[in-house]
Amino acid sequence: MSLALYRKYRPSVFADVIGQEHVTVPLSNALESGKTHHAYLFSGPRGCGKTSSARIMARSLNCEKGPTPNPCGKCQSCTDLVANGPGSIDVIELDAATHGLVDDARDLRDKAFFAPVQSKYKIYIIDEAHQLGPGAANALLKVVEEPPAHVIFIFATTEPEKLISTIRSRTHHYPFRLVPPGILGTHLEKVCESEGVKVAKGVIPLVVRASGGSVRDALSVLGQLLAGAGKDGVSYEIAIQLLGFTDGALLDDAMDAISARDGATLFKTVDRVIESGHDPRRFTQDLLERLRDLMIVDALEATNANSILRELPDDQLERMRVQAKSIGQASLSRAADIAAEGLTQMRGATAPRLILELICGRILLPMGDSSEAGLLVRIERLERVESIAPQPRAAAPAAKAPTADPADYISPVTAEAKREVPTKAAKAKEEVAAAVVKEEKAPAAPERRIDSMDVAGLRRLWPDVIENVKKRRRLTWSLLSASAQILGVDEKIITIGIVNAGARDSFVRSESDEILRQAFIEVVGLDRKIEVTVDPSIDTTSTPEARAVRTSEAPTDATQLSGAALLAAELGATVISETSHD
Repeated sequence: MSLALYRKYRPSVFADVIGQEHVTVPLSNALESGKTHHAYLFSGPRGCGKTSSARIMARSLNCEKGPTPNPCGKCQSCTDLVANGPGSIDVIELDAATHGLVDDARDLRDKAFFAPVQSKYKIYIIDEAHQLGPGAANALLKVVEEPPAHVIFIFATTEPEKLISTIRSRTHHYPFRLVPPGILGTHLEKVCESEGVKVAKGVIPLVVRASGGSVRDALSVLGQLLAGAGKDGVSYEIAIQLLGFTDGALLDDAMDAISARDGATLFKTVDRVIESGHDPRRFTQDLLERLRDLMIVDALEATNANSILRELPDDQLERMRVQAKSIGQASLSRAADIAAEGLTQMRGATAPRLILELICGRILLPMGDSSEAGLLVRIERLERVESIAPQPRAAAPAAKAPTADPADYISPVTAEAKREVPTKAAKAKEEVAAAVVKEEKAPAAPERRIDSMDVAGLRRLWPDVIENVKKRRRLTWSLLSASAQILGVDEKIITIGIVNAGARDSFVRSESDEILRQAFIEVVGLDRKIEVTVDPSIDTTSTPEARAVRTSEAPTDATQLSGAALLAAELGATVISETSHD
């Protein structure tokens, strides 16, 4: 039977203890100077090195050349107390969980006065010291306070506050901490190299995450993965399934669906989570952590986020930067609040999938949220749709719209309201509009004129409209993607120019105007009749190179292609230059 990794790689000197320099350095200095104490208290979370450090302390004290922070490793005491060694008769380890009675404390007290057999000190290591009963702790108090010169006590516990204060006050207390992910990940990589097992990219961060900063837990999990590794080593897929974490691809799909407000894709992702055997609670927790990471990426530049999210590769950070920019700060904050609240509700719930689906529904529907967070999300969406950049309050009065006839104006929330059922949702939108007007304190700001600037704004959103059309009907997308552009807009009509009459006729015959109208409603919020005209002089892209890229993205079915896209697909043509015919 092979030795467990956490035993095989147990440190034997303070220099091998990772992530606890705030403890090992002072202890080493005390050993170097000979100013050791008669009682120590090591506290901290499980698996962070308390008992191992106690054994190293005993080995350093009883070394023939000691006390020294660097035991010789050759004397009898050093060989007995080395990691996984036979142990020394003068170093007694007790578990307070099984030796916590008054009689046990009395027996220890009586034996403590006998001199050590072969070492300098008789050292008592009392593990789980918080489980000492009140009577046993009081029975030990006198010998801990004034022990014989050859006796040293080392208490180790995860809950130092439960140890009676009279004993705590007589010890030197050293609090251990969880090991940082970067240090722990480097240590695990060295262990994998020593074991000669190849580990796929992304597995080590999963092990670090599963351990929660505990070295022993990390080595235990890694040992399980290495034991089941095949000829190619440990794969990412096997690690995901064994550790129960959510695949990053599922989280990316969920975030993309939230950013696009695509409820169908989001609920399909939830179904994939359940069908693949993942725990809904684990997925919700991973979703919450991803939202937290997106908030960090949004607050920092993608390059600066590396300093906090060290375990994520650069391509993942760039993908998360795009997701964070698309979702927005207010939406991220509100989604995180909803996920955290839902995670709390899942504890003890009999139908966790139902709660997960309700979480997704609430994230997608801020219009039904009358709280401050919901209001911020709705205002943020209005700003994105209307291309309104937030301005300082002092500059708001200067941004007055020119006076004109009221018939030439349109409310900035009308577009958003038409996307909802025109009852309570429309009334809520009017309240949002009033809040925005009051906050900005701009008399002429509640309405915005439809002029050439609105055409420019629509043209900026044209790529998003095209992508929405692609999801609805690929034939309509092929007719518009490489040969159409917005020519004008007024209160009733959006005029679209198509480069040739054949494409225009195909657009009209296929009733693609309704598809495009629905896309404008969903993306921009404008409900207008679509009118198509032929304009051979239009230029749908700024450069021929960009036009070529768009052509390469067109569908491959020749029956759905027209113009440059058809030439590129059938003859391998490339756009070299474009000339407008006046």
